[in-house]
Amino acid sequence: MKRKLLLSMVFFCGLILAACTGKTEDGENNMIVDTISTEDITEPVVTEAPEIEGYELYWHDEFDGEKLDTKTWTVEAHKPGWVNHELQEYVIKRDNIFLRDGKLVIKAIKTVDDNGNVHYTSGRMNTNYAMSFTYGKVVVSAKVPKGKGLWPAAWMMPSSNEVYGQWPLGGEIDIMEILGHDTKTTYSTIHYGLPHEQQQGTLRLKADEPDFSESFHEFSVEWEPGEIRFYVDSQEIAVINKWYTKNHGQVPAEFPAPFDKPFHVILNLAVGGDWPGSPDDSTDFDNAEYLVDYVRVYTKKQQ
Repeated sequence: MKRKLLLSMVFFCGLILAACTGKTEDGENNMIVDTISTEDITEPVVTEAPEIEGYELYWHDEFDGEKLDTKTWTVEAHKPGWVNHELQEYVIKRDNIFLRDGKLVIKAIKTVDDNGNVHYTSGRMNTNYAMSFTYGKVVVSAKVPKGKGLWPAAWMMPSSNEVYGQWPLGGEIDIMEILGHDTKTTYSTIHYGLPHEQQQGTLRLKADEPDFSESFHEFSVEWEPGEIRFYVDSQEIAVINKWYTKNHGQVPAEFPAPFDKPFHVILNLAVGGDWPGSPDDSTDFDNAEYLVDYVRVYTKKQQ
C-alpha cells in the first residue's frame, strides 16, 4: 500500500476462543466477538502447485479447504484511520475473511447505525509469523472488486524493523494494487529510503479485455539480490535494479539494502484513504469482495 505511516504492533488472535480480549492501538481493552475461533484452525489442504524452472516451491495456499489456515495466516485488527486515512476497521470476523468455492474471500462491509453514521469493516492478513523468506518468486491469482473507494492489494513487508528501521527504511514490495474506480489498471511498486522514494510499474488493460474485476489474473514478483521484476499474467511490467536506504535513517546501508532481509506476504482490502478516495453512493458493497485463488511462494534453487 502507498505512503504508509509507521507500522504498529499487529493484533493477532489466531489461537483465540469464540471471543478474545486484545489491546487496541491506543492501549484500550477490546473485546472481539463472533471472531475466527479455535474451530477455524485447520490443517491446510495440500494441493500441488506447478513447478517453475530455476525455483523450488517454498510454500503455497490454494484455499481449497473449508476454513482459513490460521496456522499460517495472521488475521489483523486495526482501527479506522490506522494508515493512509483509510475508513475501514480491520476486524477478525468470519463475515470479512472466509473461504468459498476454493477461493479466499476478503469482504468489505458497510453498515449504517440508527443515527446515520457509516461504519466500514474489512479484512487484512499476513504470513509474518509463519512464512517469511528472502529472495524468490511470489505468485498471486486474484479478482478484485469494482467500486469507488475500494483498494485491494497483495504486497510484502519486512518481517523485522530491527535492521533498517521503520517504514520506509525497511522497504516495501507491492505486487498488486488496484483502485476500485479504475479496474483496468494495476500498479506494482517498491518503497524505500529516507526521504521516502518509490519506483512503480503499471499495466492498463485494453478496452476489449476483461478488466481485473471481471476475471482472475496472475500477479507476480521475482525478487533477487539487486533486482526486482514485476509481472501480470507473465507479462513483464517493471524491472527495478536501483534503490537505497539508511540504517535507522542515519548511515547509508550497502546495496541491495533494504531488500536483502526476510519479507512476508500481506493481503488486504482497504476502503477509502488518501489514494482511492472515499466510497460514494455508486459503490456496491453487496459485491465488495476481493477473491484470491492462490498464493505461491518459490525460492531460487541453489546452484
